[in-house]
Order: sequence, then structure tokens, then C-alpha cells
Amino acid sequence: MPHPETGEILWFHPDPRTVIPLDGFHRSRSLLRTLKRVPFDVSVNVCFARVMEACGDRASTWITDEFKSVYGALHTQGHAHSLEVWLGGELVGGVYGVSIAGAFFAESMFHKVTDASKVALHHLVERLKARGMNLLEVQFLTPHLASLGAIEIPRADYMQRLGVALATRVTFT
Repeated sequence: MPHPETGEILWFHPDPRTVIPLDGFHRSRSLLRTLKRVPFDVSVNVCFARVMEACGDRASTWITDEFKSVYGALHTQGHAHSLEVWLGGELVGGVYGVSIAGAFFAESMFHKVTDASKVALHHLVERLKARGMNLLEVQFLTPHLASLGAIEIPRADYMQRLGVALATRVTFT
């Protein structure tokens, strides 16, 4: 992420780290109703750059042009991925991040209609489980992520989970 004052791209390794346990993703009753009633379509890696643009479309963002360029290159190399949520042919939500072996490092998500980012996260969790992946890292705890089951874990616990995930021979695609 870029430093908020200098713009220099830095690597952050927070302690504690926030993860969403794949078996602990919380689907509220309202989200379950949305999943049943709203005809969302979901795709993977269809419009990575558009998802990044939408995630960065806010007053204050770390998703700079340089950041988009680097992640675009990671996407081209097969390391960064997006999951898109569509409604009536319009991109209304999504999430993007990087996958390495059994780990997915979610960077950001967005929504243009109610629950679209939650739908994206739901489908991301289901994809990770179906692929045999075992770590979904989301960096920092927010009230929104906590409502979906995100938890903070100490660095030592995170590093142990990361080691297991990196030893898991699976892929996101």
C-alpha cells in the first residue's frame, strides 16, 4: 500500500492480522434472502481492471495508478484475481486480491447495490473452499468485515496458518 503522506509503496505486516475463517463466514438472514431472491450473476477474472477502478472510486483511497499498474501486471501473470457480481448485465460489486497456493489475500471490494459486496465475498469463500484453499486474509478488521465473521489473530497464529496455506498445492483458477 502507498504511504498516506509520501505515496511510497510499502509492505505492511500488521499484528494482529485479520482473516475470515472459511468455515466461519457469517451469512445473515438478510444476505441469505438476497442470495435466494436477487438474480445476481457472478464471474471470475472477467474485468479485473474495472473491479480495481470501482474499488478505488472513493474520496480517499490507496488504490493509486501505480498500485493498479502493479496489480494489473500480477493479474496478467495469473497471481491477482477478481470476482465480479452482475445485475442485469451491470457490474454492481466485486472483490480482488492475490492468491498463492492455498491462500487468498483480499485487497478491496465494492458495491453499487445493496449486498453486492457481501455476495462477492460469499462467492469468494465458496470458491476458496471448493478449490481446497484454506486461508482468506483481509488485512485489517472493520465493523463490516467483523459482521461477516472476520477475526483478528496474532502474528504467530497468522504465520502458522500462512505456512499451512503455502504448503497446500491448489490454485485459485
